[in-house]
Amino acid sequence: MTDPALLAESKGAPDQGKLCQGAVYQAKPKTQVVIYRAWNSTNPNSKLGQWWSFSEPSGPIALYRKNNQICYQWSPLDKLVRCTIKPGAKIVVGNGQSAQCSQYLSYPVSATQQVYLSNADGSVKDCDTYTGVISWDKEVH
Repeated sequence: MTDPALLAESKGAPDQGKLCQGAVYQAKPKTQVVIYRAWNSTNPNSKLGQWWSFSEPSGPIALYRKNNQICYQWSPLDKLVRCTIKPGAKIVVGNGQSAQCSQYLSYPVSATQQVYLSNADGSVKDCDTYTGVISWDKEVH
């Protein structure tokens, strides 16, 4: 499927986040595509934001941030929402563009596939919300 405007909306310049490249897809009827979004509980409007993943977040938060180019200033990632894409919804799937978070922290272009939804509120259904909990794994040296 082609939608040049949607693709352009999802792409960002180097060091600005978003996607560095992508392709537009449209969800087919009778297909269940589950997506996940880690978000910021202090901003309820961020629950159904534009950036999603096909994989449930797991492992170290720092690695999740790096793989998805999520600067610490953008979100504490303390909530998670799991939804299904509605049939007919258009998404862009692609690799994350590099992000410059500060003079001390930047993320390179990522091999991780990200999902962009221009209008998540109208594009998802059957959402479940989860709260992050503190859990510590002992480092092995």
